[in-house]
Amino acid sequence: MATQNFDYEAFAQNLAAQAQELVPQDFDDNQKQYVINTLGNFSLLSGKALAEDPNLNFNEEQAVTITQIIAEWSFHKSVDLIRSGIPQQYWDGVMQKIAYTIFEIAKQTFSQNLPHDKILELIEHHVKKSYNEALEELKNKGAIDEGLMEFAESQSNMDKMAKEMQQQQQAPQQQGEANVPAQAPQSGMPASPTDFPKVDSKVLKLATVAMLFKKMNQDKVQAILNKFDSDDAETVIKFMRMPDLPERVGAHNALRCLQEIKTNLPQNTDLTPNRVVRKLQLLGSKYTSKDLDTLLVRERIGVKRLVFNALEGKFYDKMPPKVASIVATHLSNSV
Repeated sequence: MATQNFDYEAFAQNLAAQAQELVPQDFDDNQKQYVINTLGNFSLLSGKALAEDPNLNFNEEQAVTITQIIAEWSFHKSVDLIRSGIPQQYWDGVMQKIAYTIFEIAKQTFSQNLPHDKILELIEHHVKKSYNEALEELKNKGAIDEGLMEFAESQSNMDKMAKEMQQQQQAPQQQGEANVPAQAPQSGMPASPTDFPKVDSKVLKLATVAMLFKKMNQDKVQAILNKFDSDDAETVIKFMRMPDLPERVGAHNALRCLQEIKTNLPQNTDLTPNRVVRKLQLLGSKYTSKDLDTLLVRERIGVKRLVFNALEGKFYDKMPPKVASIVATHLSNSV
């Protein structure tokens, strides 16, 4: 069924308006307008599909989050394209591939109810993959040379902003509700270094934890809270009582904070190349060699080597274990 109560037109306009404040100041008017228009158009198209397609079954919160993710990546990759020096006549083609990829991966991952941090990891992986593949297509048809392709691949406005955020001095924390970022329900645009609190903000983390606890069995929540510092536990409980907590925190902030929390958790020693190999061997045991060739026909050579090395009991060490784990999970969930 279609998503009800999702005013995608107003939401897309809101995102585009926010983008006007975030476009790099060194861009000329044409470049700034391209970023804003691209983000607005893709947000509108994705929002319309999510809201009106009877074959999709997402609630309003999911539709908002998917549209926000498309808006964010549209912002960052259009900035990357402009900074790359690639001629403007090729920008739309690259951006259309990226937007389509995000929409398809988001539909799959949200439909499978994957954890939010895993969704973001998979989308990031496929955004970079589709971006690089689009650049390689331009090189292969002679539109750009290899040097320009490599320079374009090295652009990452997302990483640049994240680095700038980490370098910002954190403002002194206030007490009580004032600590929770009071933002509009339809925020979530890619932010400038000062647009939202740093993801290592303790208060933002506690607010995000409270959002998770509100959906859990309360006996389990109490057992977990008993292990918290008493002040932190009291803060989490206060946040859990806020009816508008998700709107105050914002989907963008919450997703980033979850990723930060995950990064700081003790690492599972079993999350190793051996685990990736075992996962891919299990996948391979379900198919013949011919079926695997068909399954992987559209994947890049590195992914194919990862899979076929694993079937021989070896790890493809040219791929970082974390990326390999994400790829293995994606392949397992795609079949």
